[in-house]
Formats: sequence, structure tokens, C-alpha cells
Amino acid sequence: MVKDFPILPLEMIARKAGKETGADRVAASATNEMKNILLDVSDKIALEAVAASHHAKRVTVKREDILLAVR
Repeated sequence: MVKDFPILPLEMIARKAGKETGADRVAASATNEMKNILLDVSDKIALEAVAASHHAKRVTVKREDILLAVR
């Protein structure tokens, strides 16, 4: 898992979504939880993509492996 994941871009995404839906502020705990969830999901996708590339007898993870893992 990545330890130094920038929080500011996530906060900006949440603020933009908040403006569209009427929320004025975003709590730091919400941004941190969003970070944790995104890291968990991306770890699962990466593991499945690596498995797909190994199944195809490749050592390089390609775009198609990521797309297959997301399905």
C-alpha cells in the first residue's frame, strides 16, 4: 500500500462534487476515508491485473489487464 498518497487532489474532487450538490465543506476525515477506500480498491485491481498478465504469460501489466481486472 502506498503511504505517501496526496490528499489535496482528493479534497479538490470532493469540493467540486460538493459545490455541484450543495455541500459547502469537506471534512478531513471524509477525505482520509476516501483515500483509504481508493487505495484498497486500487490494490485489488492491481493484484487482479498482475494475475491476468501472468495468465497471459507476460511480465508486463498492460492496459487490457487493468480493464479486465476492473470488470
